Amino acid sequence: MQKGYSLLVGDANGVDRAQQYLFDKNYRNVLVYCVGQTCRNNVGQWETKWVREHSKVKDFHYYMIKDLEMIKDTDYGFMIWDTKSKGTLNNIINLLRENKIVIVYVSSDKKFYTLRAWNDLEELLSRCDKPSLKSLEKKLHLSQREQGELNFAQQSNLADAR
Repeated sequence: MQKGYSLLVGDANGVDRAQQYLFDKNYRNVLVYCVGQTCRNNVGQWETKWVREHSKVKDFHYYMIKDLEMIKDTDYGFMIWDTKSKGTLNNIINLLRENKIVIVYVSSDKKFYTLRAWNDLEELLSRCDKPSLKSLEKKLHLSQREQGELNFAQQSNLADAR
């Protein structure tokens, strides 16, 4: 904020606190990414970028389209992660695949981590508790997702096409 950077934020319920912080600081250089007919959250009534949905089913893939658009448009990522959210982790992975630096604030540790490469992600994941890691593995197939593979959206689109 001190440097006046443009901040790209999603409209997910979990981002409410970050949006409220920006609003409370009267920060105006914010762009909110939304998908579908309504923007779930836009606390500051900032400019919005609408991403066309590819389905009417509001599932993980529906909202992921918006996230992929944000990843394409940003220079680097800042994530607030509880070590359980598959959406946040998927975004971290996709940012790294685009060779973009990701700063992750892990809420349970109350620490910031800078990820520049796949190895940094592996180190971050080693800090997760075993049940969370097992759940994330089941949902995102982490052990099969090496740096050179397709991102999750592309994999699911290929599976849908079959």
